[in-house]
Amino acid sequence: MFEELKTFISVVEFKNFTKAGNHLNLSQPTVSTHIKNLENYFGTTLINRSIKQKNIFITEKGYILYKRAKEIINLMDVTYREISNNSNTITGTIKIGASSTIGDYILPKFLSIFSEKYPDINVEIFIENTSSVCADIRNFILDIGLIEGNLNDSNFNKGYFLKDKLALILPYNPRLYTEDFSFSSLQDQKWILRENGSGTREYLDLFLSKYKILPKNIMIVGSNYAVKESVKNGLGVSIISKFIAYPAVENNEVSIIELDSTFTRNFSYILPKDVNTSDITQLFLRELKLYAASLY
Repeated sequence: MFEELKTFISVVEFKNFTKAGNHLNLSQPTVSTHIKNLENYFGTTLINRSIKQKNIFITEKGYILYKRAKEIINLMDVTYREISNNSNTITGTIKIGASSTIGDYILPKFLSIFSEKYPDINVEIFIENTSSVCADIRNFILDIGLIEGNLNDSNFNKGYFLKDKLALILPYNPRLYTEDFSFSSLQDQKWILRENGSGTREYLDLFLSKYKILPKNIMIVGSNYAVKESVKNGLGVSIISKFIAYPAVENNEVSIIELDSTFTRNFSYILPKDVNTSDITQLFLRELKLYAASLY
């Protein structure tokens, strides 16, 4: 049953029998047999298969089993470490989804420290916008999500690990005096925006609404780096995290205007609800919080 559960977890995560088999070094018939054994044992359909489209669909009861199977595997890992000679060594894999500001500008330095300290932990990072990270956590594809923006959703366990300020960025102007700057000058300007679902986009929309600003036109780009580069090259203005804006200012790439506390936000971590958190995830969170505290 243990091997069947491991197979089932992989099928759910890969959404494909062949890919799950390759990951586990099993043949596709073996994967199919493992799934059929589980369905016979529980007396229910766990996975619906579309032969014509070659797609699979996890049933509601399948997702229930997936959650419990993850807990069982995590518990077995903990038990193994407790009774084996390797009890002081933490090994395994953690899958992390991060929104782009965190993934591109916070995690790289942290992961270099974390990986040196825990070389036997494999870390898989997926950079997506906030809404995509939330969807992957909800579907149990990821172990932990690191997101920006407001999240009022009772389907997650969540908490904060780092505070961020957003700033208005403009093309570099060494003669810009912030005390003389008026937001009214932003009327009829070109704006560089992230896509809907981005945490930064949420605050930019709030800024435009608060100051009743009507953009002349907008350009939507898919990353914060692209936002900064677009402003740097005179294509428009935008709002972006201090972790991106401040280094760009130091390099004379852009100019910035500080914003009020309305545009201060928390970077959050989210976890699947009603699933026991693995030792590796708890360790990762503890180390991340310690690193974040050092940035203040």
